[in-house]
Amino acid sequence: MRLILLGAPASGKGTQAAVLTEKFGVPKISTGDMLRAAVKAGTPLGREADTLMKGGKLVPDSVVIGLVEERLKESDAQKGFILDGFPRTVAQAEALDALLKRLGVGLDFIVQIDVPRDLLMERATLRRTDKRTGQIYHLKYSPPPSDADLEHRADDQEETVKKRLDAYDAQTAALLPHYEQLGVLRRVDGVGSPKEVTTRMLSQITG
Repeated sequence: MRLILLGAPASGKGTQAAVLTEKFGVPKISTGDMLRAAVKAGTPLGREADTLMKGGKLVPDSVVIGLVEERLKESDAQKGFILDGFPRTVAQAEALDALLKRLGVGLDFIVQIDVPRDLLMERATLRRTDKRTGQIYHLKYSPPPSDADLEHRADDQEETVKKRLDAYDAQTAALLPHYEQLGVLRRVDGVGSPKEVTTRMLSQITG
């Protein structure tokens, strides 16, 4: 299974990625994780990315695609992979298309998890973190114990969440039609329990 998983912040993408990697026995590949690993390992691409990030600059697509290529050549990715949240732009999608063609592999599906904006806001802004344990709770869906020392992280505050959702919408506005034209886009309703969303997703990609 070679799959790209797309979804806005708080869409449940991380949860579904974990389920799918276990079901299909393929690695989840996240560009954020790869950047951190490359920086830690001190690879040439990692050193380049580290210098850029420390200078407050964005890591260019060429470096990110280079990291993706290195990762896809590893033995555990030979039978498939789940790309988590990459590509984010049409330019990245086209670079990825070219890379996969060069490697002689194709994509099975691109799955977009659709969740209404008001629900994304509710999911994100009502999250709280226990400062002592790092455990994440949700004031509505998984309330914390009465003795928790709660913190409302900057990432989960309303203004920040709005900006992140706006950025996601702007990035994917052109990306989804790109994959729709290729005939590999599947859209899944992300409202409901994680199990319900998984069932819908599997019916789209295996049924």
